[in-house]
Amino acid sequence: MTSADAVFAWLGVGALLAAVLPRVLSGRPLSLPLVFLLCGIGVYLLPLPLPVIDPVDDRAVAEHVTEVVVIISLMGAGLALNRPVGWHRWGATWRLLGVTMPLTFLITALVAWWLLDWPPAAALLLGAALAPTDPVLAAEVRVGEPTDDEHDEDDVRFALTSEAGLNDGLAFPLTYAAVGLAAAAGSGWTTEWIGPWAAQDVAYKCAVGVLGGLLMGRLLGWLFFRTRSRALRLSQHREGFVALGATFLAYGVTELAGGYGFLAVFVTACAIRSAERAHGYHNVLHDFMEQVERLMTAAVLFLLGAFIALGGLSALTWRGAITTCAVVLVIRPLSGWAGLLRSSLGSRERWVVAAYGVRGIGSLYYLAYALGHHGFALPERELWAVVTFTVLASVVLHGTTAGPVIARLDRHRDIRSM
Repeated sequence: MTSADAVFAWLGVGALLAAVLPRVLSGRPLSLPLVFLLCGIGVYLLPLPLPVIDPVDDRAVAEHVTEVVVIISLMGAGLALNRPVGWHRWGATWRLLGVTMPLTFLITALVAWWLLDWPPAAALLLGAALAPTDPVLAAEVRVGEPTDDEHDEDDVRFALTSEAGLNDGLAFPLTYAAVGLAAAAGSGWTTEWIGPWAAQDVAYKCAVGVLGGLLMGRLLGWLFFRTRSRALRLSQHREGFVALGATFLAYGVTELAGGYGFLAVFVTACAIRSAERAHGYHNVLHDFMEQVERLMTAAVLFLLGAFIALGGLSALTWRGAITTCAVVLVIRPLSGWAGLLRSSLGSRERWVVAAYGVRGIGSLYYLAYALGHHGFALPERELWAVVTFTVLASVVLHGTTAGPVIARLDRHRDIRSM
C-alpha cells in the first residue's frame, strides 16, 4: 500500500460522509465540520503512511485552498438570501458590520498586544484574522435554500449569513492595516501608513469590489434570465456548475481591477438573486454551490485536524489559549450585543446572533495571506497556533451547541406567534 492509495481511500470515505452526515446529524449537538476535524486528528494519530500537513511551510498552498473555499461559500450565501438589500431590511447586518466587527478587531488586537506582548502589527493581524465570521461551520445558524418569499427567513439566520457574506470581504482592509504597519514600523508603531491605507486599501478597493460585483451580477443576471437567445439564457438549461463560473469570473475580474474579490463575489450573488427573485434556477445554483462547499469545507477541516495532530498547537502558550477563550466567549458576544442594541431583534435573538460569530476558514486564509506579504517580528508558528486553536474552539463550541440553541429559539418563536 502506498500513501496515494490511502489518500484515495480516505477521499472516497470523506465524500460519502459529506453526503450522509448532514442528515444524520440534523438537530443533534454535533456538526459535520466537527466530525471531519476530529477525523483528521484521529486518522493522523494512526501509524499510516500519510503526507505531512503543514500550512506554515506550505503557506501558499494553504492560502489558495482556503481562498477557494471562502469565495465558494460567499456565492452560496448570497444566492440563499431572500431579503432584498435595503437600509431597514438589512438593519442588523449594518450594525454587525459597522459596530461589532470593528470592536472585535480592536479589542482582540489590544488583548494580543497587552496579554501576549506581541508587536502592534502582529496584534492587528490577529484582530483582522479573527474579525470575520463563518457560519458555514455551523449550518444551523445560516439561511436555507432560496425561496420567493422575502419573509421566509428568520432574523437570526439572516443576520449571521449576511454578516458573514460581507465581513469576509471587509476583513481585507483590516489585514492590510496590519501589513502596512509591519512594513512601515517593523515591531514598532507609526502613523505614516494610515493615509495611503485609508485611500487605497479602504476607499478604492472597497468601491471597486462593490461596483465590480454589481456590474458582474447584473450582466450575469441578464444572461441567465433575460437574454432573447435561448442558447445563452442559462436558466433554461438548469446547469448548476454555472454558479462556479460566475464565482471565479467575478472574483478574478475584480481582483484584476484592484478591488476586493471577496466583496465582489457576495455582491454578485445578491445581484443575480435580485435579477429574477422567484425563478427556480436559483435553487439549482445554490444546491450545486452548497455541495461543492460542503466537500471542500470537509477537506479543509480534515487537513486542519491533521495539522493539529502533527503538532500544530505546540507553539500555543497559556496566554494564547486565554486569548482564544476571550475572543470566543467574551469579545465577540459583547461586541455583538453592543452592535445590536436598539435593533429590531428581541433579547434572545440578540444574544444568539452575538454569540454565534463562528471563526473558521476565513481566519486561516487571512493569516496565510498576510504572512505571504510581510514578516511580523514574531514566530509564524505562534500566530498559526493561536488562530488554529481559535478555529478549533469555535468549531467545537458552536458546532455542538448551535443545533439545540437554534431549535429552542425556533420553538419559542413558534409559541410566541400562536
